[in-house]
Amino acid sequence: MSYANLPAPSPEQGLNRYMQEIRKFPMLEPEEEFMLAKRWVDHEDSSAAHKLVTSHLRLAAKIAMGYRGYGLPVAEVVSEANVGLMQAVKRFDPDKGFRLSTYAMWWIRASIQEYILRSWSLVKMGTTSAQKKLFFNLRKAKNRIGALETGDLRPENVERIAHDLNVTEDEVISMNRRMAGGDASLNAQISTDGEGASEWQDWLEDEDADQAGDYAEKQELDTRRELLLEAMEDLNEREKDILMKRKLEDSPVTLEELSGEYNVSRERIRQIEVRAFEKLQKKMRQLAAEKGMLIPA
Repeated sequence: MSYANLPAPSPEQGLNRYMQEIRKFPMLEPEEEFMLAKRWVDHEDSSAAHKLVTSHLRLAAKIAMGYRGYGLPVAEVVSEANVGLMQAVKRFDPDKGFRLSTYAMWWIRASIQEYILRSWSLVKMGTTSAQKKLFFNLRKAKNRIGALETGDLRPENVERIAHDLNVTEDEVISMNRRMAGGDASLNAQISTDGEGASEWQDWLEDEDADQAGDYAEKQELDTRRELLLEAMEDLNEREKDILMKRKLEDSPVTLEELSGEYNVSRERIRQIEVRAFEKLQKKMRQLAAEKGMLIPA
């Protein structure tokens, strides 16, 4: 599977042209997706993997656009999303019952988030789990409580956000001040292909798009992400750590490395990974049922 064979956004090409190019790749029916995935898993058929990747480039781009307010070149964020997509295809097991899109969005988001954390200077202050949570959830927390001020947050809003995200008030104040400088690019004007100025947020414009359907799809992806995070809390610390390192990192840790870390056999690590994934699926289905959703078995 070669990243070099994929379309790639670039300043020279223009993102509008990139979006037009990836829309040429057809979406896959469930049966076709399953057969292509089996060909990749069983025979390492690179042409099958290529079709799986290209048919999901639009998904990767849409998820990438959700991170356009972090002050980084969106073309690079899209490229990182594609890297995460390829990692997902490489490790996708169609026999688990999930569609590739459901599995891939976790890898895509993880790849983008790690890129942002590596690239944006504000996170040099530290990358603890609490700070990562604050970094990626501050905007959502502010919107939820109607904290629309552009400068420093009011003390009562700082206190509430700190409580909701389980961080200190000083961390909320500091992160909010640092992130304030990264929002300027959200509606920055760009020029692509000589067609005049447009905004970052216009890059996914599609005259044929079903806006209601797109919104529903985004809502479903966000809900599944929330289900995953909530279901992860059902795992013990060892299971959570092993599953995250084996399934949700850009460069998954090997069984051998985890075996040394936990001082158990590779087979034991594999068993824990399988059991943790099964527990995660079961919990997600349970949570989905409570919310009136359907998660594949």
